[in-house]
Amino acid sequence: MRLGIFGGSFDPPHLGHLLPVIDAVEALALDGVRFMPAGEQPLKSGRAYASAEHRFAMTQRLLHGVPGFIADRSEIDRPGLSYTVDTVTQLAAAHPGVELLLLLGTDAFALFEQWKEPERIRSLATVVVLARGDEPLAAATRTPAQVLQTRRVDISSTELRARVADGRTIRGFVPDAVADYIAAHRLYR
Repeated sequence: MRLGIFGGSFDPPHLGHLLPVIDAVEALALDGVRFMPAGEQPLKSGRAYASAEHRFAMTQRLLHGVPGFIADRSEIDRPGLSYTVDTVTQLAAAHPGVELLLLLGTDAFALFEQWKEPERIRSLATVVVLARGDEPLAAATRTPAQVLQTRRVDISSTELRARVADGRTIRGFVPDAVADYIAAHRLYR
């Protein structure tokens, strides 16, 4: 079995998160993907706009109906900062014999050597960089990784938060269930 791991703030989650991962599932023959909303990201500490509970609920709505895609609460439920090494270690212990593939965007990959215990992460999971379109990789990293070209989806959570704050629609950028959740909970206003 091959299991993908895709983490992030998901503040909010959007189609730019989902579509490249669907490409990865097809290209890498993954059996499933765990989307891991961070409780608190070490490199973005104190910069979440929506609570972890809201971000998890929105991630569930983003993934609804996509076979094999699961929103996983592990990083939210674990106290303290959310370190990928802890997540990968936990998944490896819970799923012995399963091949783990850590899916990263180029922005996350550029910072990989700054993460806690990058060598341990590499020992437990294959690092796969989802390069969107012709997006360049950071040349400075020492991290060996598999590079997978995926579709370019020009959506950012920053843009979506600004659109909501300005009273503009985010429909088409996120599934309706995510847009409805944001509106019902008055997030990003």
